[in-house]
Amino acid sequence: MRYPSGPVRNVGPVGDLRRLEGASAYSPPRHAGGECTCGAGLSAPPNRRGLLRGAGAAAALLTLAPRLALAAEGDYEAMILACIDPRLQEPVHAYAVKQGLIGKYSQFVIAGAAIGVVAPKFADWHKAFWDNLAVTVELHRIKKVIAIDHRDCGAAKLAYGDDSVATPDKETQTHRAAMAEFRKEVAQRQPKLAVETGLMALDGSMVMFT
Repeated sequence: MRYPSGPVRNVGPVGDLRRLEGASAYSPPRHAGGECTCGAGLSAPPNRRGLLRGAGAAAALLTLAPRLALAAEGDYEAMILACIDPRLQEPVHAYAVKQGLIGKYSQFVIAGAAIGVVAPKFADWHKAFWDNLAVTVELHRIKKVIAIDHRDCGAAKLAYGDDSVATPDKETQTHRAAMAEFRKEVAQRQPKLAVETGLMALDGSMVMFT
């Protein structure tokens, strides 16, 4: 195999071509007849059809802009209050899918879900939730709030002690009491909102409390 002779150019670390002595830094393309037409048409003025298309696209964007600006507001269905436990993220999402809520709900995630909102142990957190609930009511005009506690919740143990969740029955009663308090407080703060409360197992099944 024969290789072409001539100066060799090396590619440096940043991709620059280093020229050897006597090698030209740049050689313009050569064409038959000696005339280069590579840039032909680049400076040609746009035709009327192109201008009209551009104007139409710009007008469409201007028309859509107010709708995009208002997308954060509107009439949505609910806020879901859920726990930070990583095991519950998929089951809660699956519940929202089953209820037809995808794209129709806001969400607030806090340790313990309803327990995090009402337990004295977590008093410093309470205001953040109620403020967020007020905002989603104002912006999204939600119709209900859905609180989803779950079994084997570490925040429940921290809030009420190990004995409060020592058996399934005790665990159920602890969450039932917390959710009753939650419904009471929602009724006082947002009396127009419907409230749904449930205790979710790790497999996604749920018992509703009323």
